[in-house]
Amino acid sequence: MTPMHFSFTSAFILGLMGLTFHRTHLLSALLCLEGMMLSLFIALSLWTLQFETTNYSAAPMLLLAFSACEASTGLALLVATARTHGTDRLQNLNLLQC
Repeated sequence: MTPMHFSFTSAFILGLMGLTFHRTHLLSALLCLEGMMLSLFIALSLWTLQFETTNYSAAPMLLLAFSACEASTGLALLVATARTHGTDRLQNLNLLQC
């Protein structure tokens, strides 16, 4: 395993661990998701540059577009829950209570 491959894998795993173990605020969950998507984007970009193929050159841009859509949806949900519940803590959100 190369050091570059190890660094992107560890960045993704650290984002995943932050998402699973530190679930107190919705904003921290969204930041962990963005870190995971950033590490995937950089790894996929370097993978397409390493193999020098034009067939997969659109894949990083497509991943970046989906990441931007995910971020905007997450921020919209964050604003909506902060307005309705008064906080972004995940313990205060209940799906059974509408």
